[in-house]
Amino acid sequence: MAHLNMVFVRLSSSYFFYFALLGLISPFLAIFLDGKGFNSRQVGEILAIITATKIIAPSVWAILADKTGKPLLIIRLGAFLAILSFSVLFWVNHYWPIIFSLALFTLFWTAILPQLEVHTLNSIRHSNKIYARVRLWGSLGFIALAIIAGEVMSAFGYQTFTHIGVVILVGLFCSTLMLTSGKEASSTKKKLNENDAILSKLTDRRFISFFIAGLLLQVSFAPYYGFFALFLRDLHYSGLTIGLIIALGVVAEVVAFIYMGSLFKRFTLNSLLVFSLAITGVRWILIPEVADSVLWLCIIQLSHAASFAIYHSASMQFISTHFSKTQQSRGQGFYLGGVYGIGGAVGAYVTGILWLDGLGTSNTFVMAGLSALLGAIIMIFSKKKSSSIFS
Repeated sequence: MAHLNMVFVRLSSSYFFYFALLGLISPFLAIFLDGKGFNSRQVGEILAIITATKIIAPSVWAILADKTGKPLLIIRLGAFLAILSFSVLFWVNHYWPIIFSLALFTLFWTAILPQLEVHTLNSIRHSNKIYARVRLWGSLGFIALAIIAGEVMSAFGYQTFTHIGVVILVGLFCSTLMLTSGKEASSTKKKLNENDAILSKLTDRRFISFFIAGLLLQVSFAPYYGFFALFLRDLHYSGLTIGLIIALGVVAEVVAFIYMGSLFKRFTLNSLLVFSLAITGVRWILIPEVADSVLWLCIIQLSHAASFAIYHSASMQFISTHFSKTQQSRGQGFYLGGVYGIGGAVGAYVTGILWLDGLGTSNTFVMAGLSALLGAIIMIFSKKKSSSIFS
């Protein structure tokens, strides 16, 4: 029991710092770039370019992890190099140097999560209940930084973005040094069969439907991740209020993670995925209509429990079930790289075009809503075609 508690603490701390950094970057990178003098189209292009690194990078790192049998080395190396590349932002101010720094940072940062997910699932023996409780510490990290960073940047300026990021990255690197290899992780190299049929898993109709739906979900998230904080700032919300509104969504996410074990017992994976996509679509369409009301914004933010927590947990369960033990890193890398890389990059680029420095807010969120709803429709039809993996 003491060993299990120690494993839980070590894993939770890594998730805390990883998603704390996301709690800084996701809401406030656009504000940082806006402070540098870039317009919405340039911000969208920067977000698209750095997000595009996620298309290839996770798969490359995953292949290295599988072939070396040392996923923890990949995690630690990624965290260390992420610190160095992010620190370059202290000295650059122009378009291409900033893109280079952020793209390099994303290249290394993306090495961490797929391997951390695999390491976590192996360490807790694929327990949905324990995974959800470990993962909620990532949500707590996001909440803490969304609130703190919003207030700090409001009080001391957009330049503090870089200082906060470096501090978090150092914490993340230190937390990865505490992780320990289990027997299963250490023997991955011995188990890996170069001829295992991962290609057939990637071309399976069920996986393709699942992949496209996830990609559409990430496209839909682009206005929220890239421009939502900037949108609220332009509506004259304070930095603290912006942070609290964003954090409220993650609080709902935490509650959902706590009860995911019960949801898995009562509903099929397909039902959870369709529900999450549909709720997300409605969420984006409503945001510009109620943005002047803090109360309505808060109510809508509660749907983040479905948009992220339920969908993420269900998708991780799908991947864990769909791929064999020796394919987990590559399966995670392909999914996260394709869905978050392609979906995020396309979404960011389209959002940058549609946003028009705030004049195209409604059209942008409608685009996002329709994207998520299309994903829900695809998952509904995938259930009709084949139900075994989703039952």
